[in-house]
Amino acid sequence: MKKIMLLGSGELGKEFVIACKRKGMYVVACDKYDNAPAMQVADEREVFSMLDGDALMAAVNKHNPDIIVPEIEAIRTEKLYECEKMGIQVTPSARAVNFTMNRKAIRELAHTELGLKTANYKYAKTFEEFKAAADEIGYPFIVKPLMSSSGHGQSKVDSPAELQKAWDDAVAGARGDIKEVIVEQFIKFDYEITLLTVTQKNGKTLFCRPIGHVQKGGDYRESFQPMPMQDQHLKEAQVMADKVTKALTGAGIWGVEFFISNKDGVYFSELSPRPHDTGMVTLAGTQNLSEFELHCRAVLGLPIPEITQEKNGASAVILSPVETENPQYEGMEDVCAAERTYLRIFGKPVAHVGRRMGVVVCYDKLDTDLNQLRDKCKSLAAKVTVK
Repeated sequence: MKKIMLLGSGELGKEFVIACKRKGMYVVACDKYDNAPAMQVADEREVFSMLDGDALMAAVNKHNPDIIVPEIEAIRTEKLYECEKMGIQVTPSARAVNFTMNRKAIRELAHTELGLKTANYKYAKTFEEFKAAADEIGYPFIVKPLMSSSGHGQSKVDSPAELQKAWDDAVAGARGDIKEVIVEQFIKFDYEITLLTVTQKNGKTLFCRPIGHVQKGGDYRESFQPMPMQDQHLKEAQVMADKVTKALTGAGIWGVEFFISNKDGVYFSELSPRPHDTGMVTLAGTQNLSEFELHCRAVLGLPIPEITQEKNGASAVILSPVETENPQYEGMEDVCAAERTYLRIFGKPVAHVGRRMGVVVCYDKLDTDLNQLRDKCKSLAAKVTVK
């Protein structure tokens, strides 16, 4: 049995903990608030801010874990290098976590060092720099905080009249202490995908079938697998994902995001060194192993001989329209009455307006019409109301 310390205990962490418990592991779940979803299924919990380096190291010294698995962006990542020097495995690696928690670092690695095709971009630390970057990149453009998650602070800017609000939202939505934004050319893409990529300690890099997804305000709303795409574009994406994950080093699952233009090809967008929210569609049994089981095996160094697509699947999120503690849910009966459908309520103790509180996943045979499956899934998710 190995002891795993999970940094961040949201819904993705919860499914990862369940996968680890099925392998007999001992898990300490950490987050800035108590009773977070992953804490509900872990062996122990710690409540502290991951941005407090002293608190982070105190928890590490207290529990002496064999493996540290980050689940969120807002972590004092330089402390993870210290943990590696102490002989603790960081997943996928301290280098990977340090680079990917900051959009500037990962963009420079991907574009400048590895030569991957990306949208044009500029950085800004002040509103004046932001305005200058907007003029250079041109409208419309996308603005994102350098450190954020779930689309916080991200917006599309169509005209100079929207600059001030976009800047204010980006600064307010930033996680951590980095108050800098990236101004990114708006790519006229036909669709976007997540390519779940698995790197192994003693095995070849594997790719899941591409996951199509729809985002609103930078936050995932629905996903579906497998996303139909040209073989040439899929190979381009796989080559890029292989390059960037090799450069970052380590074993685990990576959510690598791409924009796909049928005319211009594949653009690298960003990546996460952990299970990806769009990958919750794999909870529908679309693959022989879910993204959480894949991450668990990779983290533990257990072999993954292959990833096979078993079914078509779709996911749709359940968002809260209210602010409330101890949220209640109506309409679950309608979802559970549907065939080839699963309902997952995350167990978050507090609901905020727009917060993701659950997900509906649907599945069917591989020759099923994916658009019909998506429509079914979205319709069922809309039946669940958070009170």
